[in-house]
Amino acid sequence: MRTNVYIDGFNLYYGTVKGTRDKWLNLEALFTRLRPHDDVRAIYYFTALVSGPHRQSQMTYLRALETLPRVKIVLGHFKDKTVKCSVKECCFDGDRRFKVPEEKRTDVQIAIAMVNHAWQDDCDRYVLVSGDSDLVPAVNTVKMIAPDKKVALYIPARDNIRGAAVELRGACDTHKILPNLLVRKSQFPPELPDGSGGLIQKPSGW
Repeated sequence: MRTNVYIDGFNLYYGTVKGTRDKWLNLEALFTRLRPHDDVRAIYYFTALVSGPHRQSQMTYLRALETLPRVKIVLGHFKDKTVKCSVKECCFDGDRRFKVPEEKRTDVQIAIAMVNHAWQDDCDRYVLVSGDSDLVPAVNTVKMIAPDKKVALYIPARDNIRGAAVELRGACDTHKILPNLLVRKSQFPPELPDGSGGLIQKPSGW
């Protein structure tokens, strides 16, 4: 089957690779192993640029992904959100509201891409990598537009709570936890050519 892959980048990071040595993940290698009988045409990686000390490592990883011909990076952005401190024991006398960055647009961009590809008959199978229930309407819309299309779900998770994703599982044709063993086996080499005569080096600590 002609297959497109749609990856929620932060869902993948927090669910599978955070705190591991598996962050240097070659997405083409992973989905070649994961879907050996599919004709994987495109792998859409949805993310947003972080700020702070981890930005350089993220930029290096995006450069590595850009060397893969089937990977297409789709960027959202972060927006500051004001929240109030909920710690009951907090004794601070001043304004207990503070700003935290919130990722925006990722689920909407995934939804638009999936629905658009359904109208265009761009693929026969959708492989969705996420555990976000906000994507249920997108999956349902794809199934309504093209009932013959199949949606396979892989949930990035290392625990049962994060891996539950009951609503999203129910909307998809098949569902599994993303296999951590295949993630570990699908890493870039420590150095890889950047296509312009230079080398991209794996970030320190990855």
